[in-house]
Order: sequence, then structure tokens, then C-alpha cells
Amino acid sequence: MIYQYKFDKILTIKEKEKNDAFSQYNEALKKFEEAAEKLYKLLKKKEDLQRFQQGKLDKGLSVQEIRHNQLFMDNLEKIIDHYQKEVIEARYRMSLQHENLMEKNMEVKKYEKIKEKDFHKFLEGLKEAESKNMDEISIQQYMSKGY
Repeated sequence: MIYQYKFDKILTIKEKEKNDAFSQYNEALKKFEEAAEKLYKLLKKKEDLQRFQQGKLDKGLSVQEIRHNQLFMDNLEKIIDHYQKEVIEARYRMSLQHENLMEKNMEVKKYEKIKEKDFHKFLEGLKEAESKNMDEISIQQYMSKGY
């Protein structure tokens, strides 16, 4: 007698959904890390530029250079704001994908638990059938000896 799980196709589908959710989560995580790294580099660049400007200010700068540096700093601030929003959105998408992955993982575990319980029932049924067969064989042997 061969064991056949009645929800095997459903379990396969749920496992595929879980794997898809895992790959989507990894993609969202990768995009978040990329956006966060870009933001970090821009913030580091801004910090270095501020230090450079302060050093120049201490030595003396022309008004034209101050304007040029301020314009560059303003543009850098706009870019930083853009990447901050991108990081927030990427973090949000990543958390949604994480929740979806956890949900799919729980579904798969439920079906695996059902399969485990079903398999134990199957084994118990086999043991019971084997026991009945042994009883029948014993009775037949007893009867054939003519007692």
C-alpha cells in the first residue's frame, strides 16, 4: 500500500507561492540596500563638502565661490531628499514582501503539519491491518491443526 497525500497538489502550489514570495522579498531587500547605499554615499559626500567649504571659508572665499558652493549644496540636498523618499518607499515595499513571505510560509507549514498527521494515520492504519492479518493467520493455523 502506497501513501498518497490528498492535498499534495495544494502543498506543491503553496510551496511555489512561498518560493515566489521569497524571491520577491529578496528583490525588495536588494532594492532597499541599493537605495540606502546611494543615500549613505550622498550624505557622506555632503558631509565632506561641508568640511571642505568650512576650510575654504576659514581661509577666505570670493562671493562667487560661496554662491557656487551654495548652489551645489542646494542641488545635493534635493538629490538627498529624493533618495530619502526612495529609501522609505523601498523599506515599505520590503516590509510588505516580508509580511507576504511570512504568510506564505505559515500556509506551507499548515499543510505540512496536516500531511504529517495524515501520514501518521496512514501508518496506524497499516499497523492495524497488519495486526488483523496476523490474527487471521494465527486463527487459520490454529484451525488447521484441528484443535
